[in-house]
Amino acid sequence: MRAEEVARDLGAIDAPATRTEPSALDGRPVAGAATTPVTDRPATDLLPSRLPAAGYRAGIIGTGFIGEVHARAIRTAGGDLVSVAGIDAPGAREAAADLGAWGYAATSQELIDDPDIDVVHICTPNFLHVPLATAALAAGKHVVCEKPLAMDLEGAIALAGLAEEAAAADGRVAVVPFAYRFHPMVREARARVRSGAVGTISLVHGSYLQDWLLRASDDNWRVDPALGGASRAFGDIGSHFCDLLEFTTGQRIARLVAQTATINAERTGADGRPAPVRTEDAVTLQYETDGGALGSAVISQVSAGRKNRLFLEISGSESTLAFDQEGPETLWEGRRDTSRLLIRNPEALTPEAARYSRLPAGHPQGYQDCFDALVGDTAAAINGHTPDGLPTFADGLRAAHLAEAVARSARTGTWVEVEA
Repeated sequence: MRAEEVARDLGAIDAPATRTEPSALDGRPVAGAATTPVTDRPATDLLPSRLPAAGYRAGIIGTGFIGEVHARAIRTAGGDLVSVAGIDAPGAREAAADLGAWGYAATSQELIDDPDIDVVHICTPNFLHVPLATAALAAGKHVVCEKPLAMDLEGAIALAGLAEEAAAADGRVAVVPFAYRFHPMVREARARVRSGAVGTISLVHGSYLQDWLLRASDDNWRVDPALGGASRAFGDIGSHFCDLLEFTTGQRIARLVAQTATINAERTGADGRPAPVRTEDAVTLQYETDGGALGSAVISQVSAGRKNRLFLEISGSESTLAFDQEGPETLWEGRRDTSRLLIRNPEALTPEAARYSRLPAGHPQGYQDCFDALVGDTAAAINGHTPDGLPTFADGLRAAHLAEAVARSARTGTWVEVEA
């Protein structure tokens, strides 16, 4: 999928608004919706009677895989999915039924302007993040925007500034879904580091490995820098690794040296024609944190057999902790005299971790549960609370600074300082 093929994908943020009444779509009632037939009355005549006066009233722009994840999380958190916007009005109409929304919008701007929506979730290709988030903030909405926050550092700086102004003006919340923070065993590792149980950290290393772009016949909009940005492997998944490292240890990567590789010089798109690849398939990093720890990481989207293996190991003077996202129910702890596997058990975890352990021990939690918790904490923040560890646009800007440093180091072949 190339830029010209998806330029229309939710891009008409200045399109004329033609609100579509949400009641029944293609004869199928939307989940939770009233059975009143579709009428020509404006949606504002109908929605207040069936939506809470205050709460989490959301709209989703983007109806792919991640949009579905956000929709389930909104419902689980007790929110109302008021509307969705997709590649076009018919697509949004179909998605509204599938996602359990009250209705749909013909354009993204129509959804943003909807007075019945308080929170806009942006789940689109990366090139739309800045214009859509900017429009949503300008309309007075809370925003949850998928990462990377922007295609480049300048865009991330601009959005983080707008979010800071909105927070200062009226307490609005702007979140970037670094969802792996919400695994209970990640919170357990973080609490053990904070308590001093790990001791002085000396090494932090790991990887994020996938194989979904292994072959030259594998293609996706993220491969195109016009849609996904100049950095793909690092911008897409390396940012998750670095966020997990910094969130868990409380230390920031201060200096790094990076190498990048494009394994497939060409990829064959849906049209059957090969096209040159201008984004990286893999990245290797060495780094030093501001706490004096050393580390390395391998980031890859071409590692055969690895589906979504995000791995982090933290070594301190007292113990080592290791977390594997594909086995999120456990945390390995190693000591000089013994090693053990800690199993997620809300009765045995620290309070910081037990808060996110929503099922009894032996009933596995996973990726969707992380998103459910993230949206739950977003709702709490909107209601005036301050949940520990909620990732904001400031964290999205931090990821952009890291991506810029990786690109600069790969280009120059030297160690570079991370600016923020």
